Amino acid sequence: SRRQRQMCIRDRYLYNKDGTFVNEGANQIAYDAAVANSSQKVAVDVNWSEGDNTGDIQRGHYYFSTNTFDPNPSTDPPNLEQSETALDDDFNFVNAVQVITRREATPITSFFASVLGFDSFEASAKAVAYIGFAGSLQPFEVDQPIVICNDALEINGAFSCGIGRMINSGSNVETNETGGWTSFDQEDDPCKGGAKKKDIDNLMCGEGNLESINLTKVVATDGGMKTDSFGLLYDCWIETVAKKAPWEMTLLVVECPNNNVGTCEEPAGAVTLKVMWINDENDKIDSHHPKEMDEPYEISEGVMANQWKAPSETDAQMNWENFVSAYKLQNQDGSPAPYAQKSIYFLPDCKAHEPRGATGGHNFGILARIPVLVKTPEP
Repeated sequence: SRRQRQMCIRDRYLYNKDGTFVNEGANQIAYDAAVANSSQKVAVDVNWSEGDNTGDIQRGHYYFSTNTFDPNPSTDPPNLEQSETALDDDFNFVNAVQVITRREATPITSFFASVLGFDSFEASAKAVAYIGFAGSLQPFEVDQPIVICNDALEINGAFSCGIGRMINSGSNVETNETGGWTSFDQEDDPCKGGAKKKDIDNLMCGEGNLESINLTKVVATDGGMKTDSFGLLYDCWIETVAKKAPWEMTLLVVECPNNNVGTCEEPAGAVTLKVMWINDENDKIDSHHPKEMDEPYEISEGVMANQWKAPSETDAQMNWENFVSAYKLQNQDGSPAPYAQKSIYFLPDCKAHEPRGATGGHNFGILARIPVLVKTPEP
């Protein structure tokens, strides 16, 4: 209905702009949207008092497992470093708004009701709008033409930001790929030829995805090493942070069924991560190990990585090992990330991020901006 669509639009304000806490004004926004609608040109009834989380306007937690809604007035930020099953069971994860509209003070008239001897009848309708995780993404919501494999972000089925990873392609290090390239192309047959180099190069260090990304369609990708593309990324890294700080970016997450990125993969959501270091094809450990980035880094709210101290100029290998240990940079098998040419070392970020895209992705630490309506039992 029109009322439900308007509520769906308004419910995107369940969280504040940067996703750090639940918006205590979400109930008022939902109420304003509900009473703006009418039934048979008569305003609907909505029984709610300003400032309350009771009555016909309530925020709370929606359980997928039981298709039920529990009201919860909390404004605390959600802890997204959990499995989706754990989050579904977490009453403290405020992820939905429920609205009930009524025609009781002004009952509905009906010809068919009069045939049965009734002049009018009362009615009510209920809608629950649920905010999940970023899935289908709007233009410019992905920063670089790089994809991350979903398996590289999870430990025992739960999203983890405490362990770093490396994207390695084309070097002599034997490890499963944890990422690759994309042109964001979902038109025609994206599996035919995969992501083309010229398209990747044109997108590198640009504005991100120019078109919306649909979660239900495969996207053109490529897992092979593209030296020129990698060089553009390397130059952009230096220009952006000068090797002195983590480089934040939001990337597309894809399914990698064979532990490698093929010519087309299925989108799974989005993740914000910090690039901690990049080695280009000419980097040698004796001269290009981390020297400048010597500040401690906050992995998540109040959780610091071990401080990376200023390195010794005389033992490059030791400096690299200390750097890897400080930021918990690992291969996908859990071993410490080796110093490798043409590699990107990254750490998923679990701080609150601005909600992005439409609900429908997996939990990689980014809540969606646009909700979906869910069907619950009628009141």
